[in-house]
Parts: sequence; structure tokens; C-alpha cells
Amino acid sequence: MFKKILVANRGEIACRVMRTAKKMGIATVAVYSDADARSPHVLMADEAVRLGPPPAGESYLLADLILKAAKETGADCIHPGYGFLSERESFAKACAEAGIAFVGPPPAAIAAMGDKIESKKLAKQAGVNVVPGFLGEIADTEEAVRIASGIGYPVMMKASAGGGGKGMRLAYSEQDVREGFEATKREGLASFGDDRVFIEKFIESPRHIEIQVMGDQHGNIVYLGERECSIQRRHQKVVEEAPSPFVTPKMRKAMGEQAVALARAVGYYSAGTVELIVSGADTTGEGFYFLEMNTRLQVEHPVTEAVTGLDLVELMIRVAYGEPLGFGQDDVQLNGWAVENRVYAEDPYRGFLPSIGRLVRYNPPESKSTPYTSPSPSGEGLGEGLSAGAARETSPPPTPPLKGRGEAYVRVDDGVREGGEVSMFYDPMIAKLITWAPTREEAIDEQIAALDAFEIEGPGNNLDFLSALMQHPRFRSGTITTGFIAEEYPGGFHGAPASPELSEALAAIAAFAATAEADRARRIDGQLGKRLRPPSDWSVKIGEQEHLVAISTTGITVDDADLDIALEYTPGDRVVEAELEDAPLTVKIARTRTGFKLTTRGASHVARVLPAHVAPYAQHLIEKIPPDLSKFLLCPMPGLLMRLDVAAGDKVEAGQPLAVVEAMKMENILRAEKAGTVKSINAKTGDSLAVDAVILEME
Repeated sequence: MFKKILVANRGEIACRVMRTAKKMGIATVAVYSDADARSPHVLMADEAVRLGPPPAGESYLLADLILKAAKETGADCIHPGYGFLSERESFAKACAEAGIAFVGPPPAAIAAMGDKIESKKLAKQAGVNVVPGFLGEIADTEEAVRIASGIGYPVMMKASAGGGGKGMRLAYSEQDVREGFEATKREGLASFGDDRVFIEKFIESPRHIEIQVMGDQHGNIVYLGERECSIQRRHQKVVEEAPSPFVTPKMRKAMGEQAVALARAVGYYSAGTVELIVSGADTTGEGFYFLEMNTRLQVEHPVTEAVTGLDLVELMIRVAYGEPLGFGQDDVQLNGWAVENRVYAEDPYRGFLPSIGRLVRYNPPESKSTPYTSPSPSGEGLGEGLSAGAARETSPPPTPPLKGRGEAYVRVDDGVREGGEVSMFYDPMIAKLITWAPTREEAIDEQIAALDAFEIEGPGNNLDFLSALMQHPRFRSGTITTGFIAEEYPGGFHGAPASPELSEALAAIAAFAATAEADRARRIDGQLGKRLRPPSDWSVKIGEQEHLVAISTTGITVDDADLDIALEYTPGDRVVEAELEDAPLTVKIARTRTGFKLTTRGASHVARVLPAHVAPYAQHLIEKIPPDLSKFLLCPMPGLLMRLDVAAGDKVEAGQPLAVVEAMKMENILRAEKAGTVKSINAKTGDSLAVDAVILEME
């Protein structure tokens, strides 16, 4: 077996690969940019080599430096993770020429499948259904407009070398093409070093299904079931699950066999994913279209590991060494259900704008698993443990079906730590939260409980939004499409609605915490007499709803009704574990000036807590009116000002593009909210802008 592996990546995937390598007894080498000098993947590795400055183009994308690091440290293989150099044919070739094994597919397969244009041509020749579109190179915007009109709107513009939701623009009109074509080219060049773009018909109300394949160097190729990745925002996957609630056994077999045939046509080995788009109305198993093949490990691979009990990273390493898979298609069994949520540094309450900054607090839920060890058809070394992030590990899910919600499987894959920075230079994903259970409903319920317990402070995050998704009736029913988020949250996300029962429980928790803090204050002070008791009657206002809560030695009443709730709180606690009518409830709690912020079940609730005899006077307080900022164009997120489309004195119309800001390698067009005249320009192209920085002022 290999003696030393260099992981040519960063963050959670670098940690993920290293966990398996360490389990296999393989020494590890990390590479890093200056921004990642003390990141978990660097501290986790046996050795670490600096590459260069923070921008990926000056560090993680420099193949020569990575190969030099491998030679200097004596690494005999390189795992590329995903993104960066993972799908570069030239990098795989360079590894071979340097005598270093590439833990991935052969260069020819990467070339055939990694290029989105060429892969569609090859798939079409192999008899695979492909989405109608134009597969040639497009010279300029005018040609793109002619092609899009010929195909018929809506169309999707895609960077040929794209992936991960980057370099993709949906166009419903000629104006969308004119505005988005050049941006798509720039995103492709910035993220993948390739500015070629192709255009294809956008299939409306589709489901995104992908098939995981695994092959060895001896001609054995199997498919490991499917994943449903239909919950997406801006073409970036948010939720993945395995298996799909939509795919029937007949469809799974048809899709899997076609994926294997395509992989075999290009001599594929290692892990790969064939992505398909399916009409939500199709039940025949025949109406699916080939989108692309990702010649690497996918971000969402843990859900496949959870339902198969296989360690895909270990399989990749063993295949790269030349070992056979050791099992066939009939040995692959899918067990239970797994769901993965991607925890992003973004603010769902502000239109999902990217967020960066220091992780002031980072405390993920505890990983947990069953005591079972899953037997693996591939023999010794598999089924002995899956990665679970930078500082946790678990066992794989059980092969036998289990009963009971208490025997579920929770896994956190991450590459950050408390006190670390979420940088503007890389993808905004903080962690992946994976749950497994015997049924889909139980796996989703485990997600909700784990999201409630996940603590992140500092940059904005999407924990509330993910919890709201898990509770949404349409998601739980399985009737989802790639348009789910846009359809269900057309006006943006404002938090999951709280039921009357939950609102009463939160009022009780806020009043109980206020009582505990008042009691602590009088004990510490001690100057007001020992007989002074903390208030027991409270007015708790959450939103527009005001509750009267009474705390006594016999229990808690809310609005004169007894509440069946059990809880504990000590001043300073950040999390309250409660039992509401014998059902567990986890609430994150933070002190505010007039009460508490309570976060649970997909929303943050600000509770104003006042002693009952004081509350009536609150109506006499003067309301603080926020300043009018409507005449300013403010930068909505930290980023780089790529383009200014107006100058001082220009007249603009509502909806007109004013500027383009790049954040997290994605371009964001800022538009005028109303008609007017530009009074002054306060920033110039190339400036690094902070959130709410003034770009221009209107008269």
C-alpha cells in the first residue's frame, strides 16, 4: 500500500481524506496558502507545505508547486479532493510523469468527461439521452443570443469546465443572455481557467439525480445507487439524500446501467458521478437526460457511504494502488436513508448574501452512531470507520435495518475550528451535516434535531434555513424539483413560522431564564436584603404576540394555562435542552438588551422579557426610526468591485445594472431600486469593499 499521501486541497475534504489515510496507516501531507496556515487540515497532517498567497490561482491551482511538495516530502500518491485540480487532465498526466500515483481516474477519462461540451458529444455517440442544445464553442455575446433564440427560452449558459454551481446562468430572455454571457465566461476563467461556454435548453420543473459509480483498473465497474440533489439555490446544491424518494427500482437499474456503460466507454476507474436531469412527471425510468460526469469525489459522497456502508475514499486509494474492487453489482445493497445539509457562510435573511469573518463560536452537534460495524463486500479494511470531520470520528451505519429514532447516525464533516476565519477567497461552505436512519422521515427528524444543536457565531449562516427546509411539508412529501427554493420562498427567507405551541414554549423558556438571571443577580449583589425574591410574573413579547408567564415551584403557566415543559437553565448557558410534552426541544439562547434571542426549529425569535408590573410602561418609549439609506447603493456583502456601469450625472431606470461585485468567486449584479440620477461615485473598479460600503449615491 502507499506509504504517504499528499492531499492537494483544503478544508473539510482535505480532513476527510486524511481521516481515511490515517485509518489505513498512510502518512499524510497537507498543502496550504497563507490564509490557511493554521487551518485544521494543516494541523491534522503529519507534514505541511506552504504553496503561496491566498488566491487559489497563486496557491492551490499551481500544479508545479504541488508536485514539488510531493517530491520533497516523499509522497507516493496525491488525492486531489474536489474542485481545484481534481478534474485537470494535465495534473493527472503530470503526476504520472513524476512517478506519483493520482488517486482518481485516468487522464483520458478526465479529458473525455471533464469537458462539458465534449462529454455531451461522447454521451450522444454512446446512445445516452442528452439535453437539447448547442455543443460547439460560442465566440461572443451576439452569437450566444442567436443560439439561445434558436433553442428557445429558457436556456442555461454553462462554463465548459464548470462545476459546483459556478459558471452557470439561467436566461429567460435575450436581455438575460446579454447580461450573463460574459459573466459566465469570466466565472469559468476565474474558477477553472477555461472561459468556453455552451448553451442548452433548460428543462423546467426538473429533478436532479446522480449515480455514483466506482471502477477499478481491472475492468470492474459498479454503480452504488443514486442521490437526489434537487434542492438547489443558484444551481448550488444545498440538500442531498440517498436514495431518492422519486426513483423506482426500475429507474435505478436503468440509470445505473447507463452510467456504467458511459464510464466503461471511456475506460473509467476510481470514483465518479454521472449527473442526470429527470422530468418530475416521468415514472417510466426512460425520460432522463445526461448532464455531465464529474470525474472526482463529490461533496455529497457521505450519503452514499451512509446507505452502502462503504468508505469511498478508501476504495479510491485502493483502486489507485491497483487493487480490484473485490465485489460486484449484486453485492451492493442500499440500507435505510441518509440526508446531507451543506452549512454555508451566508445570510439567508439578507438574500443569502455571502458572509465572511471569524468563527467566534463553532460547536457542531456531537457525532453519534450505532454500535454495529458494517460488513463490506470488498473485504479487509472497509467498513471499519468513516471520516467525521476534523476532530471527530464515527462508525459506519449498520447493515441490518434498525428500529427506533435513538439508533440513528449523525456525522459532521468539516475543516474549520472555533477562532478560525471564513475567507473571501474560497467556497463559503463551513461544514456538511449528515444523518442516517432506517426511514426518510426519521433521517429528516435527526437533521432538525442536529441543526438545532449546531452553534455558529460570527459570519452569517444558513442553519435556520436548512431547518426550515427539513420541516417544509413539500420537502417531507418528496415532491421536489430544482425550483423548490425559488418557488417556496419567492420573497426570500424570513424564518420558519412558529406554531402557537412553540411560541408558548419559547415564552416559558425566556421567562424561566430571566428568573434564573434575576436570582443570580440578587445573590451576587446581596445588598438588597436576603428576602428579596426575583420576579415570578413576566411579560414576554415575541413578534406581535405577548404572553404572560408565571414561574412557581409547582410549574410554569403561560396565559393562565399550565404548560407541560421540563427544562434547566444556568445563567451563561448557550443552549437549553427542554422536554415539551415529552418531546425533546433544543433551543440556542443569547442575551439581548431587553431579553433573549431564542433560535430553534428554523427561526430566530427575539423575546422582550419584562416583569409583568413594568411591561405596561414599555408603550411609552420613543420609537427609534432608522436612517433613510435608499439613495445609496451599498455593497451587500464583502467582495471585489469588478465593474461600474454608470458615472456621476448618469440617469438610471429601476432595475438597471449599476455595478458588479464578486464574492466567493461568484459575480453579483447590483441594480437600481428606483429611477434617478447618479450624484457621486464613491468606489472604483478593483476596490475591496466591506459589507454596507457606499458604492455610489443618487440625487
